[in-house]
Amino acid sequence: MSDATEANGTVGAAEGRTGAGADGRHVRVVLVDDHRMFRTGVQAEIGQTAETGVEVVGEAADVDQAVAVITATRPEVVLLDVHLPGGGGVEVLRRCAALTADAERPVRFLALSVSDAAEDVIGVIRGGARGYVTKTITGADLIDSIFRVQEGDAVFSPRLAGFVLDAFASTDAPPVDEDLDRLTQREREVLRLIARGYAYKEIAKQLFISVKTVESHVSAVLRKLQLSNRHELTRWATARRLV
Repeated sequence: MSDATEANGTVGAAEGRTGAGADGRHVRVVLVDDHRMFRTGVQAEIGQTAETGVEVVGEAADVDQAVAVITATRPEVVLLDVHLPGGGGVEVLRRCAALTADAERPVRFLALSVSDAAEDVIGVIRGGARGYVTKTITGADLIDSIFRVQEGDAVFSPRLAGFVLDAFASTDAPPVDEDLDRLTQREREVLRLIARGYAYKEIAKQLFISVKTVESHVSAVLRKLQLSNRHELTRWATARRLV
């Protein structure tokens, strides 16, 4: 059973740990990610309110849970994974559009994802997110990014900012890749990591899944793309600038 089916949306996850941080700042945050271990790790890293000023007020593992928790808690910032059961981060943004647009108490979204693919970055920014950082970010930088988003800034790494600038500067929609569209979001993540030379064990650790699950995803990708091995897969991905 996946984390998404095991976990229920949780409100008040940080009950009793309110107040400002050491520098007087305070922000209420909801964590949305379908991996329970990752949510636990992020909360341990950033949720020491007395030191950081970040109060984790809720968490969720899929789209429906996220919308319910965000609506109930009205946090200042939501850390949002891009790939979620139930429609992904873009669907959460769509269903929370009224909260994002609230002039008095806006709920701002910061995407936090393992993916650094241009289509993922552009998709959530067009959906209304204020920034996008990857899961390689340090705890200190993540806390800084949360406060910057709370204050209304847009936050990106330089590489990801380039994707957004290129996308919004262009008047042409990106071409549809029918081969890539055959893959699920998780298969695309595995594809990119394989193409970058990661071993199965490294991919499993990066995506918080088992090695057997990685093997299953690779087999599915090879079958859907009619490729024979990971070397052909790497060439395929490189030709499409996915790595």
